[in-house]
Amino acid sequence: MSKEWLYRGISAASLLAVLLLWWCAATFGWVNPLFLPKPQTVWSAFMDVIRDGYKGQTLLNHIGTSMRRLFLALAAAFATAVPLGILCGRFRVLRAIVDPFIEFYRPLPPLAYYTLLILWFGITDVSKVLLLFLGAFAPLFITAVFSVQRLSPDRINGARSLGAKGWKLYAFIIFPSVLPELLTGLRTAVGVSYATLVAAEMVAAVSGIGWLVLDASKFLRSDIMYLGIIIMALIAIAIDLVIRSLIRRVSPWTEQ
Repeated sequence: MSKEWLYRGISAASLLAVLLLWWCAATFGWVNPLFLPKPQTVWSAFMDVIRDGYKGQTLLNHIGTSMRRLFLALAAAFATAVPLGILCGRFRVLRAIVDPFIEFYRPLPPLAYYTLLILWFGITDVSKVLLLFLGAFAPLFITAVFSVQRLSPDRINGARSLGAKGWKLYAFIIFPSVLPELLTGLRTAVGVSYATLVAAEMVAAVSGIGWLVLDASKFLRSDIMYLGIIIMALIAIAIDLVIRSLIRRVSPWTEQ
């Protein structure tokens, strides 16, 4: 048996141990059922939501609403932060212009300026997508800047000696060279944006998986709350696995 399978077995055993502890605590009354429903109760809630939906919308609609907000923001952030970061990594003057704004808002918790976005754009999807965009922008921008700065000058000079210049230098030399690091930065940006998405939906929304959990809490439906939290975790794991798969394809040595 390889070490990889051994580690996977340990991970599976630890997960099963937690599930068993959950079942014992709920079944034998170690914890109030209001705070910790039985696993089978959460499963029943899942089947009910699949069959009847929740508050007039199907579970897939709630998930789809959240994912649409997330991926719109990530696509916009990648399309803007990466080119700007690459240019800032190449031109120090441009970086000096942009850096103060990035460093000003980057340390701020996203929910701190979410109230301003709600004031300006209401509780529509525009405010949520902008919030997620800002959350993802800084990690992608910083990753792009430093990955370009670490790029070997010999590679760029060699490409220039072969005739690469202008947009071709960026499109065929610089961008492919920094893509593995950009995907790692995207992984970080997804984590920030996803956590922000759930919090944003809990503050001001009428749909989405985060809103589902908050709404269920108002009626003490802990089974629905646990269901929503588990779904959030599974979606986050799935997204992370997809990005890790892309990283392995682009640069298999990064996971060694």
